[in-house]
Amino acid sequence: MSRKRPGRVRTKRDNRRPPLLLSTIKPQSINVREDEIMSIVCPDCERWRRIMGDTQLKIREHCTRECAAGGTSCEEHTRCPGSNQPVQLDISAEQWGEAMLAADSTATGRRSARQHYKPIPAPPEPIARMSSSPNTPVEALSTYRSHLRRCRDSDKASKCAGSYRCAEGTRIAALYAELEQAEGQRVRDARVDALLARHRTARTWSRYTETTVSTKSSLAKRGGTAVEEANNAVRDRRPGSVSEFRGPEVPLSPPNQQVHDQRQAVLGRQYARKTTAAPPA
Repeated sequence: MSRKRPGRVRTKRDNRRPPLLLSTIKPQSINVREDEIMSIVCPDCERWRRIMGDTQLKIREHCTRECAAGGTSCEEHTRCPGSNQPVQLDISAEQWGEAMLAADSTATGRRSARQHYKPIPAPPEPIARMSSSPNTPVEALSTYRSHLRRCRDSDKASKCAGSYRCAEGTRIAALYAELEQAEGQRVRDARVDALLARHRTARTWSRYTETTVSTKSSLAKRGGTAVEEANNAVRDRRPGSVSEFRGPEVPLSPPNQQVHDQRQAVLGRQYARKTTAAPPA
Protein backbone atom coordinates (compact mmCIF):
# COMPACT_ATOMS: atom_id res chain seq x y z
CA MET A 1 0.00 0.00 0.00
CA SER A 2 1.44 3.33 -1.06
CA ARG A 3 2.03 5.94 1.60
CA LYS A 4 -0.35 8.88 1.49
CA ARG A 5 1.31 12.10 0.54
CA PRO A 6 1.03 14.85 3.15
CA GLY A 7 -0.84 17.97 2.25
CA ARG A 8 1.13 20.89 0.91
CA VAL A 9 1.57 24.07 2.90
CA ARG A 10 0.61 26.83 0.51
CA THR A 11 1.71 29.71 2.71
CA LYS A 12 4.59 30.52 5.01
CA ARG A 13 2.40 32.47 7.37
CA ASP A 14 1.37 31.15 10.76
CA ASN A 15 -0.73 32.39 13.66
CA ARG A 16 2.36 33.83 15.40
CA ARG A 17 2.18 31.37 18.26
CA PRO A 18 5.00 29.19 19.55
CA PRO A 19 5.14 25.71 18.04
CA LEU A 20 2.82 23.18 19.62
CA LEU A 21 4.75 20.19 20.98
CA LEU A 22 2.88 16.94 20.35
CA SER A 23 4.49 15.34 23.41
CA THR A 24 2.65 17.81 25.66
CA ILE A 25 -0.78 16.97 24.23
CA LYS A 26 -3.00 14.14 25.39
CA PRO A 27 -2.36 11.04 23.27
CA GLN A 28 -6.07 10.64 22.51
CA SER A 29 -6.09 14.14 20.94
CA ILE A 30 -3.53 13.39 18.20
CA ASN A 31 -2.99 10.72 15.57
CA VAL A 32 0.56 10.02 14.39
CA ARG A 33 -0.02 6.44 13.28
CA GLU A 34 2.01 5.39 10.27
CA ASP A 35 0.35 5.11 6.84
CA GLU A 36 -2.39 7.44 8.05
CA ILE A 37 -2.94 11.16 7.75
CA MET A 38 -1.66 12.97 10.81
CA SER A 39 -4.40 14.85 12.59
CA ILE A 40 -4.90 16.75 15.81
CA VAL A 41 -7.70 18.24 17.86
CA CYS A 42 -7.52 21.99 17.40
CA PRO A 43 -6.95 23.63 20.81
CA ASP A 44 -9.28 26.50 19.87
CA CYS A 45 -12.32 24.95 18.18
CA GLU A 46 -11.74 21.46 19.67
CA ARG A 47 -12.38 19.66 16.39
CA TRP A 48 -10.23 17.19 14.52
CA ARG A 49 -8.08 18.96 11.94
CA ARG A 50 -5.46 17.74 9.49
CA ILE A 51 -1.75 18.45 9.97
CA MET A 52 -0.26 19.78 6.73
CA GLY A 53 3.32 19.77 5.52
CA ASP A 54 6.28 17.43 5.42
CA THR A 55 9.01 19.30 7.27
CA GLN A 56 7.17 22.38 8.49
CA LEU A 57 4.02 21.02 10.11
CA LYS A 58 1.00 23.25 10.58
CA ILE A 59 -2.66 22.80 11.38
CA ARG A 60 -4.69 23.24 8.25
CA GLU A 61 -6.49 26.53 7.85
CA HIS A 62 -10.13 26.12 8.83
CA CYS A 63 -13.16 27.93 10.17
CA THR A 64 -14.87 27.58 13.53
CA ARG A 65 -17.63 25.37 12.10
CA GLU A 66 -17.89 21.81 10.86
CA CYS A 67 -17.51 22.30 7.14
CA ALA A 68 -15.18 21.09 4.43
CA ALA A 69 -11.99 23.12 4.62
CA GLY A 70 -11.28 25.14 1.53
CA GLY A 71 -14.86 25.19 0.31
CA THR A 72 -16.80 28.22 -0.79
CA SER A 73 -18.99 28.17 2.31
CA CYS A 74 -15.93 27.90 4.56
CA GLU A 75 -14.43 31.09 3.14
CA GLU A 76 -17.47 33.03 4.25
CA HIS A 77 -17.11 31.89 7.88
CA THR A 78 -14.84 33.31 10.54
CA ARG A 79 -11.41 31.71 10.49
CA CYS A 80 -10.42 29.78 13.61
CA PRO A 81 -7.52 31.29 15.60
CA GLY A 82 -5.90 27.86 15.59
CA SER A 83 -5.42 27.92 11.81
CA ASN A 84 -1.81 27.60 10.59
CA GLN A 85 -0.68 26.68 14.11
CA PRO A 86 2.93 25.41 13.95
CA VAL A 87 3.31 21.85 15.21
CA GLN A 88 6.54 20.15 16.24
CA LEU A 89 6.67 16.36 15.94
CA ASP A 90 8.79 15.45 18.98
CA ILE A 91 7.23 12.03 19.61
CA SER A 92 7.51 8.79 17.66
CA ALA A 93 4.70 6.46 16.71
CA GLU A 94 5.90 3.87 19.25
CA GLN A 95 5.96 6.38 22.10
CA TRP A 96 2.53 7.63 21.12
CA GLY A 97 1.18 4.04 21.10
CA GLU A 98 2.55 3.37 24.59
CA ALA A 99 1.00 6.60 25.86
CA MET A 100 -2.35 5.56 24.35
CA LEU A 101 -2.22 2.17 26.11
CA ALA A 102 -1.37 3.81 29.44
CA ALA A 103 -4.18 6.34 29.07
CA ASP A 104 -6.67 3.59 28.20
CA SER A 105 -5.72 1.48 31.25
CA THR A 106 -6.08 4.41 33.64
CA ALA A 107 -9.39 5.50 32.12
CA THR A 108 -10.81 1.99 32.38
CA GLY A 109 -10.08 1.66 36.09
CA ARG A 110 -11.07 5.20 36.99
CA ARG A 111 -14.51 5.80 38.41
CA SER A 112 -16.52 8.88 37.82
CA ALA A 113 -16.43 11.44 40.62
CA ARG A 114 -19.92 12.57 39.80
CA GLN A 115 -22.46 11.89 42.51
CA HIS A 116 -25.81 10.46 41.52
CA TYR A 117 -28.48 11.45 43.97
CA LYS A 118 -31.49 9.21 44.36
CA PRO A 119 -34.90 10.85 44.22
CA ILE A 120 -36.38 11.64 47.61
CA PRO A 121 -39.32 9.30 48.29
CA ALA A 122 -42.72 10.81 48.92
CA PRO A 123 -43.61 11.19 52.61
CA PRO A 124 -45.85 8.39 53.88
CA GLU A 125 -49.43 9.01 54.84
CA PRO A 126 -49.92 9.83 58.54
CA ILE A 127 -51.15 7.00 60.73
CA ALA A 128 -54.16 9.06 61.78
CA ARG A 129 -55.39 9.04 58.17
CA MET A 130 -54.86 5.34 57.64
CA SER A 131 -58.04 3.29 57.90
CA SER A 132 -57.89 -0.47 58.26
CA SER A 133 -60.22 -2.46 56.07
CA PRO A 134 -63.02 -4.18 58.07
CA ASN A 135 -62.94 -7.97 58.15
CA THR A 136 -66.41 -8.76 59.51
CA PRO A 137 -69.92 -7.53 58.63
CA VAL A 138 -70.23 -5.87 62.05
CA GLU A 139 -67.05 -3.84 61.51
CA ALA A 140 -68.10 -2.96 57.96
CA LEU A 141 -71.52 -1.76 59.14
CA SER A 142 -69.95 0.36 61.89
CA THR A 143 -67.52 1.89 59.38
CA TYR A 144 -70.37 2.59 56.96
CA ARG A 145 -72.43 4.40 59.60
CA SER A 146 -69.44 6.46 60.74
CA HIS A 147 -68.76 7.46 57.15
CA LEU A 148 -72.37 8.54 56.65
CA ARG A 149 -72.22 10.82 59.70
CA ARG A 150 -68.96 12.45 58.65
CA CYS A 151 -69.89 12.75 54.98
CA ARG A 152 -73.30 14.34 55.60
CA ASP A 153 -71.77 16.94 57.94
CA SER A 154 -69.00 17.83 55.47
CA ASP A 155 -69.06 20.71 52.95
CA LYS A 156 -67.96 18.80 49.85
CA ALA A 157 -70.19 18.83 46.79
CA SER A 158 -70.53 15.08 46.23
CA LYS A 159 -71.50 14.06 49.74
CA CYS A 160 -73.87 11.34 50.85
CA ALA A 161 -77.46 12.58 50.90
CA GLY A 162 -80.70 10.62 50.78
CA SER A 163 -80.23 7.52 48.67
CA TYR A 164 -77.14 8.95 46.98
CA ARG A 165 -73.75 7.69 48.17
CA CYS A 166 -70.34 9.08 47.36
CA ALA A 167 -67.52 6.91 46.02
CA GLU A 168 -66.23 5.99 49.48
CA GLY A 169 -69.72 5.23 50.77
CA THR A 170 -70.43 3.03 47.75
CA ARG A 171 -67.19 1.13 48.31
CA ILE A 172 -67.92 0.48 52.00
CA ALA A 173 -71.50 -0.59 51.20
CA ALA A 174 -70.26 -3.06 48.60
CA LEU A 175 -67.72 -4.41 51.08
CA TYR A 176 -70.44 -4.87 53.71
CA ALA A 177 -72.63 -6.78 51.25
CA GLU A 178 -69.73 -9.02 50.27
CA LEU A 179 -68.82 -9.79 53.89
CA GLU A 180 -72.46 -10.41 54.80
CA GLN A 181 -72.81 -12.88 51.95
CA ALA A 182 -69.62 -14.72 52.88
CA GLU A 183 -70.32 -14.73 56.64
CA GLY A 184 -72.42 -17.92 56.52
CA GLN A 185 -69.74 -19.85 54.70
CA ARG A 186 -67.10 -18.51 57.08
CA VAL A 187 -69.10 -19.66 60.13
CA ARG A 188 -69.60 -23.11 58.64
CA ASP A 189 -65.90 -23.44 57.86
CA ALA A 190 -64.98 -22.41 61.41
CA ARG A 191 -67.42 -24.95 62.85
CA VAL A 192 -66.01 -27.74 60.69
CA ASP A 193 -62.45 -26.82 61.70
CA ALA A 194 -63.41 -26.93 65.40
CA LEU A 195 -65.03 -30.36 65.03
CA LEU A 196 -62.01 -31.74 63.19
CA ALA A 197 -59.65 -30.39 65.86
CA ARG A 198 -61.77 -31.95 68.62
CA HIS A 199 -61.83 -35.29 66.80
CA ARG A 200 -58.05 -35.26 66.34
CA THR A 201 -57.54 -34.50 70.05
CA ALA A 202 -59.84 -37.35 71.10
CA ARG A 203 -58.04 -39.81 68.83
CA THR A 204 -54.66 -38.74 70.19
CA TRP A 205 -55.71 -39.20 73.83
CA SER A 206 -57.31 -42.57 73.10
CA ARG A 207 -54.12 -43.77 71.43
CA TYR A 208 -52.06 -42.64 74.44
CA THR A 209 -54.48 -44.43 76.82
CA GLU A 210 -54.21 -47.68 74.90
CA THR A 211 -50.41 -47.62 74.84
CA THR A 212 -50.08 -46.79 78.57
CA VAL A 213 -49.41 -49.93 80.69
CA SER A 214 -48.88 -48.26 84.07
CA THR A 215 -51.16 -49.03 87.02
CA LYS A 216 -53.60 -46.60 88.54
CA SER A 217 -51.43 -46.17 91.61
CA SER A 218 -48.54 -44.86 89.47
CA LEU A 219 -50.96 -42.52 87.72
CA ALA A 220 -52.37 -41.11 90.95
CA LYS A 221 -51.44 -37.59 89.90
CA ARG A 222 -53.88 -37.85 87.00
CA GLY A 223 -56.22 -40.46 88.48
CA GLY A 224 -57.29 -38.43 91.52
CA THR A 225 -56.95 -41.22 94.13
CA ALA A 226 -57.56 -40.77 97.84
CA VAL A 227 -53.82 -40.73 98.60
CA GLU A 228 -53.22 -37.93 96.12
CA GLU A 229 -56.15 -35.93 97.43
CA ALA A 230 -54.97 -36.28 101.01
CA ASN A 231 -51.43 -35.34 100.04
CA ASN A 232 -52.59 -32.21 98.22
CA ALA A 233 -54.94 -31.12 101.01
CA VAL A 234 -53.73 -28.27 103.22
CA ARG A 235 -54.80 -28.89 106.83
CA ASP A 236 -53.82 -27.44 110.17
CA ARG A 237 -52.16 -29.99 112.48
CA ARG A 238 -52.01 -29.83 116.23
CA PRO A 239 -48.60 -30.06 117.87
CA GLY A 240 -47.71 -33.65 118.78
CA SER A 241 -50.24 -35.21 116.40
CA VAL A 242 -49.25 -38.06 114.12
CA SER A 243 -49.67 -37.77 110.35
CA GLU A 244 -52.02 -40.20 108.61
CA PHE A 245 -49.19 -41.14 106.26
CA ARG A 246 -47.12 -42.50 109.17
CA GLY A 247 -47.11 -46.29 109.27
CA PRO A 248 -45.01 -49.34 110.12
CA GLU A 249 -43.05 -49.00 106.89
CA VAL A 250 -41.58 -45.67 108.02
CA PRO A 251 -38.40 -46.35 110.18
CA LEU A 252 -38.48 -44.44 113.48
CA SER A 253 -35.27 -45.86 115.04
CA PRO A 254 -31.94 -47.12 113.68
CA PRO A 255 -31.79 -50.79 112.73
CA ASN A 256 -28.84 -51.48 115.14
CA GLN A 257 -28.91 -49.31 118.22
CA GLN A 258 -25.47 -50.43 119.49
CA VAL A 259 -23.68 -49.58 116.24
CA HIS A 260 -25.51 -46.27 116.14
CA ASP A 261 -24.33 -45.37 119.67
CA GLN A 262 -20.73 -46.28 118.86
CA ARG A 263 -20.79 -44.11 115.77
CA GLN A 264 -22.18 -41.17 117.69
CA ALA A 265 -19.42 -41.55 120.33
CA VAL A 266 -16.70 -41.48 117.65
CA LEU A 267 -18.17 -38.37 116.07
CA GLY A 268 -18.32 -36.69 119.50
CA ARG A 269 -14.61 -37.33 120.21
CA GLN A 270 -13.63 -36.00 116.77
CA TYR A 271 -15.59 -32.84 117.35
CA ALA A 272 -13.97 -32.39 120.79
CA ARG A 273 -10.45 -32.66 119.31
CA LYS A 274 -11.25 -30.07 116.63
CA THR A 275 -12.60 -27.69 119.24
CA THR A 276 -9.51 -28.05 121.47
CA ALA A 277 -7.02 -27.62 118.59
CA ALA A 278 -8.72 -24.49 117.27
CA PRO A 279 -6.77 -21.26 118.21
CA PRO A 280 -8.55 -18.78 120.45
CA ALA A 281 -10.23 -15.93 118.66
